[in-house]
Amino acid sequence: MEEQTRFRLSKQRKVILEELRKVTTHPTADEVYDMVRKIMPRISLGTVYRNLEFLCSQGLARKVGPAGAQKRFDGNATPHAHIRCRVCHRVADVPVHLEAPMLAPEDCMGFEIEECNIEFEGICPDCQRKTC
Repeated sequence: MEEQTRFRLSKQRKVILEELRKVTTHPTADEVYDMVRKIMPRISLGTVYRNLEFLCSQGLARKVGPAGAQKRFDGNATPHAHIRCRVCHRVADVPVHLEAPMLAPEDCMGFEIEECNIEFEGICPDCQRKTC
């Protein structure tokens, strides 16, 4: 596996990544911890947090969410858009391919652009039904 040639994919990291890739719910670190504990009962919450950060730093997972909000994690590290409910904060993948806008060099204010995150906000069907 190519992932193992760049760095050590420990048993804990492998289990965390496998469990994260099984779901499309974009779980929080606490939710990932609950999933992983079923397989590794002795794992700590801190270990899950550290390994999620590591997996994101290596491009194997992604953090989803705006600044200041509780982060959710995505096992699909390929670039794609998300949609978030303003009420319950549920996150889902947008099932269409969206091209990231290109910025002219003079519009980048000296930044070297590394990626673009596209996130739509709205109210999910469940929360819409609750307000009716």
